[in-house]
Amino acid sequence: MVRAMVITLLSDFGDLYPASMKGVILGIAPDANIVDISHSIPAQDVLAGAFMLAASAKYFPPGTVHIAVVDPGVGTKRRAIAIRAESKNNVIHYFIGPDNGLLIPAAGSIGDFQVFEITNKILYRDADVSATFHGRDIFAPAGAHISKGFEIENVGGQIKDFVALDFGKARRFKDSIEGSIIFIDTFGNIITNIHSEIVDYRPGDVLDIWNERIVFQSSYGLSGEGEPLALIGSHSYLEIAVNRGSAAQFFNKKQGDGLLIKT
Repeated sequence: MVRAMVITLLSDFGDLYPASMKGVILGIAPDANIVDISHSIPAQDVLAGAFMLAASAKYFPPGTVHIAVVDPGVGTKRRAIAIRAESKNNVIHYFIGPDNGLLIPAAGSIGDFQVFEITNKILYRDADVSATFHGRDIFAPAGAHISKGFEIENVGGQIKDFVALDFGKARRFKDSIEGSIIFIDTFGNIITNIHSEIVDYRPGDVLDIWNERIVFQSSYGLSGEGEPLALIGSHSYLEIAVNRGSAAQFFNKKQGDGLLIKT
């Protein structure tokens, strides 16, 4: 049995624009299984888009093509790129989108990767590419063709000077960890760049964060309603939450703010 090809979509487009991207994809690859990761990325927030893509991509099957468009530089000299990422056990994923760092953390979460600039106009929707909608006219058709077996080496030349993006490096000291907020989710949970690899807290430990005493827990419901807590989320980063509430509102914090955790 042949497995249906999977194409994911992620953007800051909201309700209107993803439909035409899907139409273009299905016109080229009618058997594609299109999965929406999200079209509710905050407008032009490349960092938030990069986090959501990196948190989701590795759970899709081998051969998945991820088309992601959070693109404040659309219509400028920024490049369109395609990435082939391969894990240590030879699982391959493809990433299509703008060269603004959006795709890089997700590609790195798979494994080693190669980046190619999309210049082969065979992949474009037609000769009249919109200066404001590369998602429809370049990224969607390129991703659809790659999902059908178009060799990524033929999209254009390989590049080494792509725009890199990461979530910053948290720093561990003797009795503290310093990091920053990289994402705030729908629940108002504050997701930091402090990876579980440098965290050795145990449930019940009391942490000092933003002048509040916060208990480290293994899940949200182990704290009382309205109480703040810290935990390692399903994405493997430390997050600050409020049980049945919004930590972002409770602490009045936003993406990019720093934090220092003391024990």
